[in-house]
Amino acid sequence: MSKIITDVPKDLPAATATQLFGTPKERLDFYRKEIQYETAILSNRTNAYLSAQSFLVIAFCSSMANLNPEWGKMFTLVVPPLLALLGVVSSIHAWPGIRAAYEIIDHWHFKQSQLLRSEPAMGLAYDESPLFSEHESSEKGYRTSLMFSMRSPWLFSAFWCLLGGFSLYVQFTRPGG
Repeated sequence: MSKIITDVPKDLPAATATQLFGTPKERLDFYRKEIQYETAILSNRTNAYLSAQSFLVIAFCSSMANLNPEWGKMFTLVVPPLLALLGVVSSIHAWPGIRAAYEIIDHWHFKQSQLLRSEPAMGLAYDESPLFSEHESSEKGYRTSLMFSMRSPWLFSAFWCLLGGFSLYVQFTRPGG
């Protein structure tokens, strides 16, 4: 299992640690770049996932609307539930990547907040700057902004279960016909 390094090794001389991490400003810049990079990765993963889900929804709706008199009945019995199953499986497979990006972003936000708390001069400069606010660096602020990405796989899993159940219900009960 991989581990994110959070501490400087104990046997590292102080001068080397300073060269390794630089000034507090450089560390803050590094943390912010990492947050930005990981947020971009999370955004790309979420966009790819939502694009795939939208194509599955289109395919599902098209397959449910099949009116072919020869093979339409068998087609609508088999294909929509398989597409719903594919939607659930793709949601299950998307979750670990989205969760990993979230955890890395959480880690870098933690490092940033610890830096701002441990460096009084840095904290004062941070608080006085109009570009930054306490909401931006608080846990609740960034976690709230990432909730859409975190909830999407679970919402689509539930959606696909409902659609799959609906497609089977329609086939076996024949409402209205």
